[in-house]
Amino acid sequence: MIRIPRAAALAATAAVFALAGSTVATAAGPAATQQSASPAVQAVVCTVNDNGVNYRGGPGTGYPVLGQVNKGQKMNAKGREGSWVMGDLWGGRTGVWIHSAYLNC
Repeated sequence: MIRIPRAAALAATAAVFALAGSTVATAAGPAATQQSASPAVQAVVCTVNDNGVNYRGGPGTGYPVLGQVNKGQKMNAKGREGSWVMGDLWGGRTGVWIHSAYLNC
């Protein structure tokens, strides 16, 4: 069995999260440092293509409707699950879900 020093394992984990655009606290001994990196991939901007489109708290119609947006509203896409896109509305809520049929990405 190969043993990897803890500091090296934490650094490798931080590198993976940094590629995903996350901020991770790493510990190398008693002091902790925080690493942050720009996302390796540019954000995808989606535009809503209809009026009165619901945005939800999760990827499906079983999740609560949090509000509505109209044609032209922009959203930074952050993830996808099935036919649902999760992202941050420009000038509005973050972490919302919209069905891909109502988005041009």
